[in-house]
Amino acid sequence: MTFAIVVGTQWGDEGKGKVVDYYAAQADIVVRYCGGANAGHTIVSGGRKFAFHHVPSGVLYPEKINIIGNGVVLEPKKFFEELGQLDAVGIKPNIKISPRVHLVMPYHVAQDGAEEGRKGALAAGTTKRGIGPCYSDKAARFGIRVGELLQPELFREKLHTMHTLKVKLLKEVYGVDFTQSEDEICKLYTEYGKRLAPFVADTGEILSDALSKKKQVLFEGAQATMLDIDHGMYPFGTSSNTSAGGACTGSGIGPTAIDEVIGVVKVYTSRVGAGPLPTELNDATGQAIRDKGGEYGTTTGRPRRIGWLDLPTLRYAAHVNGLTGLAFTRLDTLSGMQKVQVCTHYELDGKKLLIPPASYTDIARCRPIYKSFAGWDDIGADKWRACAKGGMKSLPARAQAYLKFISGEVRVPIYVIGVGAGREDTIVLKEVFSKKA
Repeated sequence: MTFAIVVGTQWGDEGKGKVVDYYAAQADIVVRYCGGANAGHTIVSGGRKFAFHHVPSGVLYPEKINIIGNGVVLEPKKFFEELGQLDAVGIKPNIKISPRVHLVMPYHVAQDGAEEGRKGALAAGTTKRGIGPCYSDKAARFGIRVGELLQPELFREKLHTMHTLKVKLLKEVYGVDFTQSEDEICKLYTEYGKRLAPFVADTGEILSDALSKKKQVLFEGAQATMLDIDHGMYPFGTSSNTSAGGACTGSGIGPTAIDEVIGVVKVYTSRVGAGPLPTELNDATGQAIRDKGGEYGTTTGRPRRIGWLDLPTLRYAAHVNGLTGLAFTRLDTLSGMQKVQVCTHYELDGKKLLIPPASYTDIARCRPIYKSFAGWDDIGADKWRACAKGGMKSLPARAQAYLKFISGEVRVPIYVIGVGAGREDTIVLKEVFSKKA
């Protein structure tokens, strides 16, 4: 039995979907524990590319239980669109949704856009899908949860209170006319409630039962450590706990149940959104990596900001999450370059920093200090796939040296190396799930 968490160690878009998809093959249950439709993950399976936002990455295995935990905020329209995408290719996943999941409402979307427009330099560059306002209402105890859609009178009462409040807030504070009526929203979401009802279950009980029966459970985080509401680069992050601790609060399982925490590391840095990025490459090298890696947002299509690998961020992620292993991705993307660099530490006001400071204004002043590595050849898709079969020792020697240096610096062993987009393009040094009796 193993309970394992897969978490992003950087700014998101590290390739968590592929790593989760690989481990999901051995799991009994896959749990999404945070975020909403603002978080996208891409999986390539059987030559098909799937872009998901709500559903756990284990949905491509219909025999698995896929849980949407209470730490997620759900936009019903997007959820059903993803089910339609799966149904179109004959996949009918087994999904369970916690009744404690909060709902993204239409007024949250309007509020998100209005607030971002007023934040000026503090705008986080959100996807404007209503995620932040939904989490704000959750924390203020104003939220509407999935379970309440199944109680029509209670839902209508809460909706009336919130709709009245939000219309007034949007008009008087932000100068925005919110024209969708209470009746329209009630009718739409009541219908969503009927469609969601078959998926709603006590997911905490399912996980407790899995623990007692020694099942294999995989927890999937959305986004990444540096976007965490508490531990990320505040305020340029998201509104949920995206780090490993969020797996417990966002699913209803105790921390003593967790056996493994696998940190996904893109071998360079990327991010979407505003805020300092010390190793950012605003040059032809950055553009070349962006184009070769297809670094455009799954959710928004926005070009991602690109930089060299940032070890201060990775060290920080290692101790915040309690990482037990590293899963590297995109090794093939850096191939063909004469030189690659790694930021080993920052300098700030004459001091050497091994992890980022807490203040984003201090991070903006940090000077990255680099170590250079000789690049490795681009051996082509077929030979990269052959490396996946041959193991780490079959990789180009310089690529091996690069990965071993990073692992040594953060003092976390390598579990996985990705050398392409597909499941079969994966080198596995350690299987996290124990063999079943």
